[in-house]
Amino acid sequence: MMKRVAVLALAIALASAACFTAMRNRNRENVNLLSLEMTKGEVLSVMGDRGAPGVSNPYRTEILMSKSGEAFEVLFYYTDIQRRDSAITDDELIPLVLREGRLIGWGWSFMDQAVQKYEIRIR
Repeated sequence: MMKRVAVLALAIALASAACFTAMRNRNRENVNLLSLEMTKGEVLSVMGDRGAPGVSNPYRTEILMSKSGEAFEVLFYYTDIQRRDSAITDDELIPLVLREGRLIGWGWSFMDQAVQKYEIRIR
């Protein structure tokens, strides 16, 4: 009985790992299909909404405000793995930045530039 439980637990762990890997790979490939000025709907269509079991896609969304009161929506997608610790951290996500419902850029270097250019307040 203990062997069956151990085998079942291992099978579940391997299936989960495969789902996470597929999701990361799909998200990385889909980022290459993005274009500036896409609407949020177009971005969501390209990036998809299927995540791994228990993980939403996009993984997280945030509304960030600039100093002048302008809202920026950031969609974070799971694309990388830095540590095999079952925790998804910011360095494993890619930000997609929308302004007035349109994609203005993506990636952490773009996010850093946008924060400075538009004086976006981060947390």
